[in-house]
Amino acid sequence: MLSRLRTVFTIPELRQKIYITLILLAVYRMGFSIPLPFIDQAQFAETFKKMASQQGMGQMLQAVALLSASQLGNATIFGLGIMPYISASIIFQLLGQVYPPLEALQKEGETGRKKINEYTRYATVAICLAQSYFWIRVLSGGGIGNGLVLEEYNTFFFHIVATITMTTGTLLLMWIGEQIDEYGIGNGISLLIMAGILAQMPSAGMELLRPAMRSGIGLGTDAGIDKLLPLGVIFVAVVLGVIAITQATRRIPIQSAKHVRGRRVLGGQRQFLPLRVNQAGVMPIIFASSLLMFPMFIFSWLSQQFPENWFLAQAEGTFAGGRGLVYNLLNVALIFFFCYFWTSITFNPKDMAENLKDYGSFVPGYRPGTHTERYLDQVMTRITYVGAGFLALIAIIPTLVAMGMDISFLVASFYGGTGLLIVVSVALDLVQKIDSHLVMRNKPGMLESEEV
Repeated sequence: MLSRLRTVFTIPELRQKIYITLILLAVYRMGFSIPLPFIDQAQFAETFKKMASQQGMGQMLQAVALLSASQLGNATIFGLGIMPYISASIIFQLLGQVYPPLEALQKEGETGRKKINEYTRYATVAICLAQSYFWIRVLSGGGIGNGLVLEEYNTFFFHIVATITMTTGTLLLMWIGEQIDEYGIGNGISLLIMAGILAQMPSAGMELLRPAMRSGIGLGTDAGIDKLLPLGVIFVAVVLGVIAITQATRRIPIQSAKHVRGRRVLGGQRQFLPLRVNQAGVMPIIFASSLLMFPMFIFSWLSQQFPENWFLAQAEGTFAGGRGLVYNLLNVALIFFFCYFWTSITFNPKDMAENLKDYGSFVPGYRPGTHTERYLDQVMTRITYVGAGFLALIAIIPTLVAMGMDISFLVASFYGGTGLLIVVSVALDLVQKIDSHLVMRNKPGMLESEEV
């Protein structure tokens, strides 16, 4: 492995791409050291620490920070993270399936893609302005704490300045992601989110090992070997399972038709069409987690209005904790729903069947056209069920680990959920793109086995 890493850096073009990517990621992390003007940082940190100590609120804030590549514990210029850009991208991707003009743009190839990216940037600016102004108003009006904007700057003018600052920070992150796409290696936005997740690992590790520093790692202690060893085994097993399912495909046999050109007979080759088991990726977990935040806010507000109501108090505890049976059952049900919903958007069996027909290929045993379309749809429906079950298991593993091993949810979140899926998926994509550069130069890839 070390020799292959050295080989990667011997290729000038690949070495330059890696260095550019690392420099841009360093700029992204440096932005979290630039505080947002006009905010009482000490009071903000104390207030946020109190909020994070609450079970449900702390879990929600960790989830938001995880998906947005932000650090909500610090009021910085990157406070919104990259989530506005992700939201705008999802909106246009969904609209492309139901809005004919956008659907036509998607079919125009590179020209249409550039136009949609332009619209996405405009939408990102609008979302940033709305979210950042709302966030500043909450901080200044006492929605969190007793007003965290410094008194001499608590005016409309400085609110606008802070709004523009946060919007500019998110646009800078969007620009960094696009520069990585063009001049670096890997998907820029995904790498930003991955870097934000990995940046939480030192604090999670210290939180796990802090009891061991006080009482040692003997048997029966808060961080004893009887707890650390099972946690290590579970982590390795979950990572291997995520890699296996992420890479798993259902291969559909395809036969190309024979045709004669002059004296040569062409075609007749047998190939395979790979269908991903986890076609929906990480999106179902993101949608399910986001949707379940609304009942938490609603029941929390109602329980404050009617403190004597027993049902509202129980409902608030169920959704705020995020660890009850009802919450996890709803989470699993929503993951299955969004798996099929997102797969229906990203996978079109009709277009695939038509493309096979146009290229003179067919699935053995099925006629080209409608019959092939039905077959592909049936296969995708069956394997999506497996992928949805896997995502549901990964989503509830942090809860099971946190409750069964009696550790914090921050530590348990690295054993499953959205964060682990994103890290593994982005790492695999990054390695595959590095391999493509190596293969072009007739060098062994990072994941290839040694020749005997």
